[in-house]
Amino acid sequence: MSRPLPLAGVTVVDLGQIYNGPYCSFMLAMAGARVIKIEAKGGEHLRKRSVVGGAALPFAMLNSNKTFATLNLKSERGRELFKTMVSRADVVVENFAPGAMDRLGLGYEAMRQVNPRLVYGAGSGYGRSGPNRNYPAMDLTVQAMAGIMSVTGFPDRPPVKAGPALCDFFGGTHLYAGIMTALFERERTGLGRLVEVSMQEAVYASLASNLGLHYGSQGSVPARTGNRHGGLAEAPYNVYPTTDGHIAIICVGESHWKSLLTAMKHEHLLTDARYADLKSRVEHMDEIDELVGGFTSGHSKQTLFNLLMEHRVPCAPVRNLDEVVNDVHMHDRGALEWVDHPMYGRVCLMRSPLRFEGSQALPIKPSGEIGRDNQEVYGQWLGLSDAQLQQLIDQEVI
Repeated sequence: MSRPLPLAGVTVVDLGQIYNGPYCSFMLAMAGARVIKIEAKGGEHLRKRSVVGGAALPFAMLNSNKTFATLNLKSERGRELFKTMVSRADVVVENFAPGAMDRLGLGYEAMRQVNPRLVYGAGSGYGRSGPNRNYPAMDLTVQAMAGIMSVTGFPDRPPVKAGPALCDFFGGTHLYAGIMTALFERERTGLGRLVEVSMQEAVYASLASNLGLHYGSQGSVPARTGNRHGGLAEAPYNVYPTTDGHIAIICVGESHWKSLLTAMKHEHLLTDARYADLKSRVEHMDEIDELVGGFTSGHSKQTLFNLLMEHRVPCAPVRNLDEVVNDVHMHDRGALEWVDHPMYGRVCLMRSPLRFEGSQALPIKPSGEIGRDNQEVYGQWLGLSDAQLQQLIDQEVI
């Protein structure tokens, strides 16, 4: 018999916007929590992007399995209703600029008076304290401030941003972890607490290899390393050409290097002093890249991948997004699923990467229109009558 998901019975009031907060609350929802997404008139910012081509897809990806309600937090009645929600909820998630909720009278200090058991998760670019707390924070600007852009790209070209929105999603993932840690503590103490996550701090650890190179250079600023190891501490480690694209290859340890040479039919190089150990190979990185690239350029991606897999050499073909969206492995595991979305048509949606043994993954319930579930939230959950709901609509509270 399937066990309930871990967060069954937990109620989350979600004020998240764009990627950071919504990804956190998406993972909470897919772990079994009831997530009530609160939006102002017109919807949150990510929903508004749907007017631009395929920009509706991110909203659909991050807002499955949520309940949708509208609420005007700038109205006195709207703030009263929010406090009523908080009194019945377990978690609040928001990623507004620091101080925005306090100015509405709805920040953590006020909400803990309403519900001492509340876990209040707040994501931001630079945190709730410090001299940079009020800097505007989007993924692009945090990538620039956090050093991500400075280490991305090739040494003879300008810095570039990382393709994915790393800072937003690292921040959302850490916010989920913080909320879960606080919920665990609440089971012991009965008390909630504020959990805050800075996107800049969340992404810092990912610079480990690059920081190692910085440290080893006695504080100088190292050049960008392109597709090579960020710390220039592995060889081979690069993206190499094939007849129909590129393949990524990395050798960690002597066994991988020996296997690669065997696959390349260059066993004679096993005794070459230039490549005798990792230190020697790093010192001759250019020669190794030329050697490996010369070999890979004579094969197709798939043929080469099959060959290197036979020899247990870590590698992967560089795939495009269409190949990834249609990944047989991801669909077989249920990580991805084609869904007929009521607003956006047929789209490929994801599930949470968290798997809970013994519990069946939730079926995907697609995101919906603004205020789709107002009746459920205000009528069934808060117990308001139809007349009271109509009054809220007339007063533009919902």
